[in-house]
Amino acid sequence: MKTSSSSQSGGIAFKWELIFLLWVAYFLNQGDRQIFNVVIPLIKDDLQINDIQIGWVASIFTLVYGLLVPIAGLLSDKMNKGKIIFLSLMIFSIGTLLTGIGNGVFALVLFRSIATGGGEAFYYPAANSLIARFHHETRATAMAIHQTSLYAGIILSGFIAGYIGENYGWRMAFYVFGIIGILWAFIILFRLKKRAGTEEAIPTENHEQNAWEVLKIVASKNTAILLSVAFGFMCFVNIGYLTWIPTYLHENYQLSLASSGLNSTLYHFIGAFFGVLLGAKIADKYSFRRITVRLEIQVLGLLIGAPFIYLIGQSNSLPLTYLYMLLFGFFRGVYDSNLFAALFDVIEIKYRAASTGFMLSFGFVVGAFAPVLLGYIKMNMSMSVGITLLAFCYVLGAIAIYVASKMFFKKEYISQ
Repeated sequence: MKTSSSSQSGGIAFKWELIFLLWVAYFLNQGDRQIFNVVIPLIKDDLQINDIQIGWVASIFTLVYGLLVPIAGLLSDKMNKGKIIFLSLMIFSIGTLLTGIGNGVFALVLFRSIATGGGEAFYYPAANSLIARFHHETRATAMAIHQTSLYAGIILSGFIAGYIGENYGWRMAFYVFGIIGILWAFIILFRLKKRAGTEEAIPTENHEQNAWEVLKIVASKNTAILLSVAFGFMCFVNIGYLTWIPTYLHENYQLSLASSGLNSTLYHFIGAFFGVLLGAKIADKYSFRRITVRLEIQVLGLLIGAPFIYLIGQSNSLPLTYLYMLLFGFFRGVYDSNLFAALFDVIEIKYRAASTGFMLSFGFVVGAFAPVLLGYIKMNMSMSVGITLLAFCYVLGAIAIYVASKMFFKKEYISQ
């Protein structure tokens, strides 16, 4: 009995230790993604490359990530998740470290876009699946805690990378994050090895899906197609915004890199946090009475958010710009709150995980073209024009969801 009790308490302790280990890993995953965006001005000056070339580095990163996410999801169902997480963390951290020695566009594409982007794609599906295996009654709480590292990673890494870049050079920012990531990968490997066999011992449903089968299911649902189109527009805005907004604040308002790195994401994600909570609460309250409410909330999120994106590009006042960022983030959160819940209303349970992967992949592939397009606009017009134009993508996304809600959703809705 003593042994059993000790084993049980050890299992409880480890499942929360796992969340801590993965929280730091996901922090680094998101941090490595954002540090490049913050030190763009320093990289341009040092390597003498232009905005379009920088845009291509960011675009190829996102394209590689988007294309590999569905593959990562399928492999996570078949392979040891702990090993996938270790290899993912090692690859994207080594890629980050080597980005620091880059001496031109080719090196940045190889180390930043392909190695870092490819490595990062394999982390999230495996991590979420591993959390689900160790957490049952506490699954929602565990996943929510893990998700907070996304916000923390993007916000804090922006400030840290900006500070390091200004005081020690842009290369040092990549060295620091890369070395920490490599060390953390070995810590995770060591701790998971101590629990060898546990992952396989926990029973799970067999939910492998044939990729073509899932694609056919998604393609047969007009609502799913239009939701994916809207998500593509949203990703185009989000990826373009996160890539260039630190540089925009730095150049337009003469902020330090540390300040622009922090403030470019801080207000946006504070707003998004509260928008997600409000949108989810409203949807849960009214979805039983009005089945289209999730789509209607998404339409409102994009439609009302669009003017604030426009105003960010038109503003000449830093305090007002921060206010517009906050409100843009809030309505982005309102949209996000029903992102997959709306999709799941028209997709059978057994296809949901795989359909999520395909929707994410589509969104990232579409969004991949935003950084290079905004880089072109910045060189030939101004970044203010580029940010202003992003507002129209939100409007197009809102139209796509509105059409889905009026023409297809009720016929394709699956009652739970």
